[in-house]
Amino acid sequence: MQLSTPGVSRTSSMSRKEIGEKNQPEELVKRILKASSSTLFTNQTKAIIWGLQQKAVQGMLDFDFVCSRKSPSVAAMVYPFSADHKQKFYWGHKEIFIPVYAKMSDAMARHTDADVMISFASLRSAEESTVDALQYEQIRTIAIIAEGIPENTTRKLNNLAREKHVTMIGPATVGGIKPGCFKIGNTGGMMDNILASKLYRPGSVAYVSKSGGMSNELNNIISRSSDGVYEGIAIGGDRYPGTTFMDHINRYESDAAVKIIIVLGEVGGIDEYEICDAIKSKKLKKPVIAWCIGTCSTMFSSEVQFGHAGACANQENETSAAKNAALSDAGAHVPTSFDQLHEVIRTVYTDLVDQGVIIEQEEVPPPTVPMDYSWARELGLIRKPSSFMSSISDERGQELLYAGMPISKVFQEDIGIGGVLSLLWFQRRLPKYACKFFEHCLMMTADHGPAVSGAHNTIVCARAGKDLVSCLTSGLLTIGDRFGGALDGAARQFSAAYDKGMLPNEFVNDMRKQHKLIMGIGHRVKSINNPDKRVVILKDFVKASFPSTPLLDFALEVEKVTTSKKPNLILNVDGLIGVAFVDLLRGCGSFTNEEAQEYVDIGALNAIFVLGRSMGFIGHYLDQFRLKQGLYRHPWDDISYVLPENYS
Repeated sequence: MQLSTPGVSRTSSMSRKEIGEKNQPEELVKRILKASSSTLFTNQTKAIIWGLQQKAVQGMLDFDFVCSRKSPSVAAMVYPFSADHKQKFYWGHKEIFIPVYAKMSDAMARHTDADVMISFASLRSAEESTVDALQYEQIRTIAIIAEGIPENTTRKLNNLAREKHVTMIGPATVGGIKPGCFKIGNTGGMMDNILASKLYRPGSVAYVSKSGGMSNELNNIISRSSDGVYEGIAIGGDRYPGTTFMDHINRYESDAAVKIIIVLGEVGGIDEYEICDAIKSKKLKKPVIAWCIGTCSTMFSSEVQFGHAGACANQENETSAAKNAALSDAGAHVPTSFDQLHEVIRTVYTDLVDQGVIIEQEEVPPPTVPMDYSWARELGLIRKPSSFMSSISDERGQELLYAGMPISKVFQEDIGIGGVLSLLWFQRRLPKYACKFFEHCLMMTADHGPAVSGAHNTIVCARAGKDLVSCLTSGLLTIGDRFGGALDGAARQFSAAYDKGMLPNEFVNDMRKQHKLIMGIGHRVKSINNPDKRVVILKDFVKASFPSTPLLDFALEVEKVTTSKKPNLILNVDGLIGVAFVDLLRGCGSFTNEEAQEYVDIGALNAIFVLGRSMGFIGHYLDQFRLKQGLYRHPWDDISYVLPENYS
């Protein structure tokens, strides 16, 4: 069986001089030296991450910090689908930036100290990103996380990595970890598991596993049964992993810091028999503890495909039971079941401690890594006052809610724009006549021709070539007491006089004594003899639909007093909407008097005019662009130039 390691062993200790004496080309010398070390990762290792994996990167940085590394292990990220930019992460209590590059070449050129590439590319783009990374001499190790890469593609990548003397971990792997030094992506799990498994400092036990999920279990078992993990690699569950068990076992055998080697195999494949041969031939001298999971496969009458692509026994010697027996016969320490694995580890470890092979070190507490706010909140450990509150809508669930009403129900019940306003402005369902009143008001106030100040401003702005929002804002900014803003004022004045029990004549006289205009009274063109059709239509609707109209009746009596003095001092549309709105709030049964008054005070009535007139302003904006009107300049003959006679 051909191994995926280079022809020259990665554990070789040949010097540059010895290699040079063999007249090797300089490029090959570099590759052999690159592949000769038994150490994949140190506390100086730097990695380039392919993909925007913020959670995985933050996990790596937190691991670095708890390991007391001097600098982050992530040098940069590569993401071809965005422009070059920076991503913010935490380094302990501080915030740091990590650059993101659109091109692999830029990342490699600017971070020449990075010798690991961790690929979070999908199964569709993993090949391209891996081939790209293999072109750079600085890369010594590549981890491919993606599952489901076609086997033919994987074999091509394996061959290319072998030619380049690059160690490839994966595909279909969580990666690996070297406590106190470096971890790949999400290996080791959350910070609480890393701390519980003491992965922040090296132990004496190195392991290699097919399963990434089971490697986390191994971390836990080893930490409770020995002085902890020295290094752990999950080679991946595919049929053709980039590296095999023996690739990493050979490294562990040549590393003096490794005292115990653990192998966690599984049903399918025959790689475990190479371990048996190495033990028998004395190439592997350190204690080996091994177990192949999937022993239940013999209980089935036919071959069973377990979770991994390679986890299927196609012949007897690929079953877990056969491999466990072979490992035991070769001299490996094999438990009777996975449940007994921790006992075997404890026994072997204790023997080595007693022999003085392992010298236990004093435990040093790691630095404290702050818990992320989102995680702490999810665990219920903290509470924080909200930056702001909202009580009218919620988009977080299965569907949008308007004041608690699902958007689907809004349409099913056909509540209309008036019903939507009742939910979003008043947080409740109002009677149908109230919703219809809102819609009537919007139609009445939608536009009043191009000559009024708001429409005029919108038109001038549009003819200057400005955008829709700018033109609409230009028109809306004219709304106030003099234009369109009389609804609130009329509601306040009329309701205050009515509540005080004033007679209509008393109210008019009182306002005259205060030298104040009565808001909602008066029109430039219309009069008692030439009524405003909008007022007539809306008044008839209110009288016919509202349960009571005391404030409207009072306003109509005031109109009789004012028109007796001057025929154009009529109750205009602003005044009618204002007083009718108060009658609605007070008489519909949905509000207390205090709530009704609060809506008047906070400007809810003017909102009707603003919303309605926005439709007209937008119409004028579209009209000017449709008519292709040029820049507006006011004619000179319509301006009275009145200059001072003496400017000194």
